[in-house]
Amino acid sequence: MLHNKEVLIVEDDPVFSRMIASFLEREGAIVREVENGLEGLQALRQSIPDLLISDLSMPVMTGLEFVEEVSLEYPMLPMIVISGTGGMTDVAQALRFGVKDFLIKPIEDIRVVKKAIEAVIDDANDDVHANDDFSQQWFKVSEDADRGASESELKWHLDALRHNPGSARELLMGLMPEPDSQQGAWRLSYHSLQSADANPIVLDYAWLLGGKMAFYVVDSASAEEDGTATTLMIRAFFNDFVRSSDVNERGFLTLVKRIEDAIRASAYTSPVRAMFGVLSTAENQLDILPAGLKATVDSCGTTSLMHSEHWLGRDAFSSQFQTVDMQSGDARVSLNEVGLNSFSVDIQKIA
Repeated sequence: MLHNKEVLIVEDDPVFSRMIASFLEREGAIVREVENGLEGLQALRQSIPDLLISDLSMPVMTGLEFVEEVSLEYPMLPMIVISGTGGMTDVAQALRFGVKDFLIKPIEDIRVVKKAIEAVIDDANDDVHANDDFSQQWFKVSEDADRGASESELKWHLDALRHNPGSARELLMGLMPEPDSQQGAWRLSYHSLQSADANPIVLDYAWLLGGKMAFYVVDSASAEEDGTATTLMIRAFFNDFVRSSDVNERGFLTLVKRIEDAIRASAYTSPVRAMFGVLSTAENQLDILPAGLKATVDSCGTTSLMHSEHWLGRDAFSSQFQTVDMQSGDARVSLNEVGLNSFSVDIQKIA
């Protein structure tokens, strides 16, 4: 697959760069090497490769600055970033810029690089999967079982994160969206105070066509050592789901079933406490599906408790959606029984 593929490596460590380049050249790739981001931008203006590999720790222009610039100028160019275990905050930011995968130094098995490159190039050449998130590639949420990362690449990634819990926490925290977001007349904001000694509570959301907003919350620490992998798997399925036209109660239940089937089938994931929700602005209605997490919901002057004993991965599919009246245009969802953490989500109509 790498035969005649053009790869640009932006790396200030000449030994590491040559090691990667030599391997790719033996696989038939055409490789160019530059030492910093400015040289990388110059090389891109000369010709656009099939893939860009960039270190995140470089002089002259930081790798993150370089990746951000490339994502703006060349949004369709697939990228892989390289970082040490201490740079996961930057890795997370790069992934939010659209980077397709990341590799953590030291790389002991060079074959992992090949598998990562092949998976990224494969997705880039497919119109359906070109915009897939890195997590969708890792966990093969596509119906095509041949797509995505190999089992060995997935194991390499997840083992690296499991053995570096601080880095895993940085990654999950860094992937969190901005704390305030607005779409039309509606605003979502979340407030988080989290323990520095455990995996975090993670939220993600998407504003959708038709006046809807979908979100999920995961207590990643509740899955213990499998918390990072389980949370990233949920991210993968959620990102795949929000592209569909079935963002309603039935669609969410299908999503939950897919996630639960995947949790049971995977050696890297475990049941986890979670919650899903969908806001319908046209109906002034918020539907919440609790899956192990307890929450207090304040809306229209009333307080209600949202809870289900069924964790995600333990028959959350059998739980029932609970509806919150949003006629007042304001609701706060506050998590309960989350240890030393404090986490709440506010949804408001502002006009």
